[in-house]
Amino acid sequence: MKRKIVFATSNPGKMREIREILGGEDFEILSMKEAGIDCDIIEDGQTFEENSLIKSREVAKYAKDAIVLADDSGLEIDALNKEPGVYSARYMGEDTSYDIKNANLIERLDGVAKEDRGARFVCAVSAVFPDGYEAVVRGTIEGYIGWEAQGQNGFGYDPIFYLWDKDVTTASLSPEEKNAISHRGQALRLIKKEILKHENISC
Repeated sequence: MKRKIVFATSNPGKMREIREILGGEDFEILSMKEAGIDCDIIEDGQTFEENSLIKSREVAKYAKDAIVLADDSGLEIDALNKEPGVYSARYMGEDTSYDIKNANLIERLDGVAKEDRGARFVCAVSAVFPDGYEAVVRGTIEGYIGWEAQGQNGFGYDPIFYLWDKDVTTASLSPEEKNAISHRGQALRLIKKEILKHENISC
């Protein structure tokens, strides 16, 4: 029987990535909506790790006998004092489109040289097990903020996040290419190891 995992999100783009990376014969992976869980989560942590645990602990109250995973991820821009950081999803308001958010960030970096436009995507993923055991991991990917949006793949800030070695955005990569190097891909592979180890499942 497959082990049930509930991921504390309803974001379809994120769920697609999660299933591509975590998928396998061992797990049935459900979003909150698919698991029939609807709860208010107040993300008031000061770090990605704290916010991730806030989400997974809250959802775990409703997900009986399931492993609950949650992530908190965001974009840190060095020239903007690491903004938007933990407020990435809420930057300029949760209902503001990422086209507007991305355009605003590019505008705020007007006149900043390429070498000073360094940025990184950060992703913390936490797991809460039915027995109360918890684990938290982090993945990061370094890049820079470009001068224009590029690419049709990905979501969020992907169209303005350029890779130093390729000079293309993560929105220009195929899903397979992105998952191989992305912050979320790194963190999900690390948390998968934690799950397999805790559940005594052979890799």
